[in-house]
Amino acid sequence: MFKIAVLISGNGSNLEALIDACKKNVINGSIDIVISNNPDAYGIQRAKNHFINYKIIDNNRFETREDFDQALVEELKDSNPDLIVLAGFMRILTSVMTEAFKNKIINIHPSLLPKYPGLDTHNSVVKNGDLKHGITIHFVNEVLDGGQIIAQGEISVNANETSEELKTRIHAIEHVMLPIVVSKFADGTINTKRVIYEKFK
Repeated sequence: MFKIAVLISGNGSNLEALIDACKKNVINGSIDIVISNNPDAYGIQRAKNHFINYKIIDNNRFETREDFDQALVEELKDSNPDLIVLAGFMRILTSVMTEAFKNKIINIHPSLLPKYPGLDTHNSVVKNGDLKHGITIHFVNEVLDGGQIIAQGEISVNANETSEELKTRIHAIEHVMLPIVVSKFADGTINTKRVIYEKFK
């Protein structure tokens, strides 16, 4: 069975999308563990609701980013996942983590990278009057949102659309595309030489 680890920091809506996809056999695999760096993340409750093993590793308890990442590595090596999915995980990983699980960590980011790495992507789109917005799923390295792109989903920005309205639409795309990409990893059909690109209304 293809084993997935999901790392979260907040609400966990993408975690829920992955759970649903596993239950419906859209993904030929299972979520083995959920790890949160935030003890108050609602995503922990989502894991509990579905009887999924979870672990809280509070980054505030560590002196350095490397120390925190080493704790992640030790926990993940115990479960030995085939794929690690960062789903709203608000930490920049160091080489301690990325080298330990090279080409096994993916992240979902709310912009059409390389445009708008980091935070406040929806506000940036509105502020700059962009006509397009979207999401990117990419491999993770120690450069912020800098890993190889696997998939992107694009929407057209509506006239006078607010950042909150964009955020809602972007979340909907994330919930569709992340399970598709993870399912391709689980089936062994992912093609890392070709970016999956989808357009949404």
